[in-house]
Amino acid sequence: MSRLRSNFITDYDGLAGQWWDPRGPLAPLGWIARARADFVPAPDTAHQAEGEQARLLDVACGGGLFGPHLAGKGYRVFGVDLSATALDEARRHGFDEVVRADIAGLPFADESFDVVTAGQCLEHVPDPFAVVTELCRVLRPGGTLIVDTIADTGLARLVAITLAENVPLPGRPPRGTHDHRLFVNRDRLLRVARSHGVELELLGLRPRFRDGIGYLAGRREEVRMTRIKSTAVLYLGVGRKW
Repeated sequence: MSRLRSNFITDYDGLAGQWWDPRGPLAPLGWIARARADFVPAPDTAHQAEGEQARLLDVACGGGLFGPHLAGKGYRVFGVDLSATALDEARRHGFDEVVRADIAGLPFADESFDVVTAGQCLEHVPDPFAVVTELCRVLRPGGTLIVDTIADTGLARLVAITLAENVPLPGRPPRGTHDHRLFVNRDRLLRVARSHGVELELLGLRPRFRDGIGYLAGRREEVRMTRIKSTAVLYLGVGRKW
C-alpha cells in the first residue's frame, strides 16, 4: 500500500493562479463555499451591545473563496492555511486577517470565535478528527460550527476520484487530489464533535443538474449546490456549541 502524504493542503501552491478561474480545477470549491455560506447565522447581538464585532474563522481558507459570500454579514473574518500563496489571495478577497499555520494546531485561544467553518479540508489531512477537535476548541459556547467534506464510502470514491479526476471536463480537479483512505467517516465525525460540545446535523450536497448542464455547455460560470438527504458523497455538518 502506498504511503499517505503528510498533508495535501500545500499541493494547492501549484494552483495559486487558478483560485478564481471559474472553469479551472478549483471552481467546484467556490460552488461549495457559496452553499456553506447559507448556514452562517447573523452575528450575536450581544457583540453589538458591547461594541465588538463578531469573529468568524475559516479554516483551510485557501485563496479566500468564502470571502465574497461573507460580505455584509457583519463578521470580522479570519483565515488560516498552510499555503502562503493562497493566503495572499485570501487577503485580497474579503479576509480581514490571515494566519499561516497547521490546521491541526490552531494558533488561537479557546472559545475565541463566534463561527468556525472548515470546507473541503478534512479529507486532505491524516487525522481529520484532530482538526475537528481544534475547531470545537476555538468555538465559543453558543457559536456555530460548519464543516463540509467527503464521506468514506465506495460511492464517494467513484464520484470524487474515478469520475471527477479522470473525465476531461471543465472544473476537473487534478489527478491525485483525493485519497479515498482519508475520506471522513460520518459517525465518527458526529461522535468527536459531540464529545467537544457540538451536536452536528448532517445533510448532503450535490450540484444542481440544470446548472451543471449549463456549465458544461459553456452557458454558465457557476453551479449552485442543492441539499439532499443522502450524505454518501459530499456532505455538510452544522451545529451549535452548548
